[in-house]
Amino acid sequence: MMSSQILVSRPYFDTRVAAQNGSQPPVTNPEITVKENVYAGTSAGLATAGYRSAKYTPEEWLASNSALLNRSVADRDHAERICTESKALKAETDAGTLRTQTAGTKHLGSRLQDIHRWRSELEQLIERLIAETDLLTASRRRLEKALDATEIPFAIATDNLTCRERRFGPDLVEDQVEEELLKEVELIRSIQALLKKTLDQAVNQIRLNQEVKQTLELDWSDKQHAYSLDDRCGRFNNRSTDTQRHPSSAVLQDQVCDEEVWRKFTRDNLRLAEREEVASQALRRLIERVLQETSEDLRVQCAAVDRAFNQRCMELNQAKTQLELHLAQILQQIGAQERNISFLQQAVYDKEAPLRVAQSRLHYRTFRPNMELCRDQPQLSLLGEVSELNSTVSALQQQLYEARKSLSDLEESRLSLEKDISCKTNSLLIDREKCMTHRTRYPSVTVLSGY
Repeated sequence: MMSSQILVSRPYFDTRVAAQNGSQPPVTNPEITVKENVYAGTSAGLATAGYRSAKYTPEEWLASNSALLNRSVADRDHAERICTESKALKAETDAGTLRTQTAGTKHLGSRLQDIHRWRSELEQLIERLIAETDLLTASRRRLEKALDATEIPFAIATDNLTCRERRFGPDLVEDQVEEELLKEVELIRSIQALLKKTLDQAVNQIRLNQEVKQTLELDWSDKQHAYSLDDRCGRFNNRSTDTQRHPSSAVLQDQVCDEEVWRKFTRDNLRLAEREEVASQALRRLIERVLQETSEDLRVQCAAVDRAFNQRCMELNQAKTQLELHLAQILQQIGAQERNISFLQQAVYDKEAPLRVAQSRLHYRTFRPNMELCRDQPQLSLLGEVSELNSTVSALQQQLYEARKSLSDLEESRLSLEKDISCKTNSLLIDREKCMTHRTRYPSVTVLSGY
């Protein structure tokens, strides 16, 4: 007796066979299908149903068995086809995976070469910027030293002008020395302004160099990190033990830039750095020229002031020598005039006695009596003698007056000469002993150049 677990109903059998054959199942009446399903598991049938011991007929059993065999054959063929297709698919996917992985590794290698090339260019430019910034920093220190060195010439020039204000008399003149000193002060002020302006440019350029160097270093650091990551990725293979699945990694790729933007970013950074490098080199050349020209201009003006001082001191010395010579002559003449005055005074004094004698004679002769009081020859001679003596005394006194006036003029000349000599001596002391001595501390060209 067949178990009811093996037998299948006809509708199910027809549907299964049709599905295995790839054809549409036959259309059945729903009512008939329901009835067959209702009576399939029972022993109900025709009038002879009371003598049957099985649920199905032999034809149904054969049909069910045939259907089961056909289904197993179909399933086995389908499984074999799937296995064949799976092997082909595996071989195809393996080849595609290997090809894709090889291409990815190749692309990573190419990417590593690009990163290495850009990283090398960044390294070279960073080193050049560091060297250029160091050179510009040295030039900036030279500017600072040169600016500090100009304080000494400025102090010397202003001190010279202040000292020369202490001249007095006719020597307080706006001479060539003062003109050159004023030119020197103005030159130093203009040079200080130029050095300060150039120093500000150097400080600003150093800042720009450091900023662009920092930008390149950040770019280099990013490329170094990317190179390490890509190098690690390039070393991954199917036997690597440190790989794992990251399902969300592909989503992140939508948030990054493309390769052309990546190249443009580094290229722009390099161009900016090269532009700042060129500007820094040009500024260094400008600083060198400014330091050289300013130091030379200061030394040229210093030489001009020194020449003016030497010329002025020579003129003062010559004038002082002439004044001293004239003073000596005046002193000699004063002595002679004093002796002349003494001589004239003695001459006047010597005429007193003869005049008294003559006047006494005339006086006593006036006492002659009567006709004895006549104008005789002695009387006429005495009158002539007294007149002559009076004229002589008057001439001597006039000459004495002239001599005393001349002595007074000589004394005034002596005082004027002595005052002018003192003035020249003071001017020489100021110009030669103070100003020119102070100017010996004038910085050299090397110091003025910032070294």
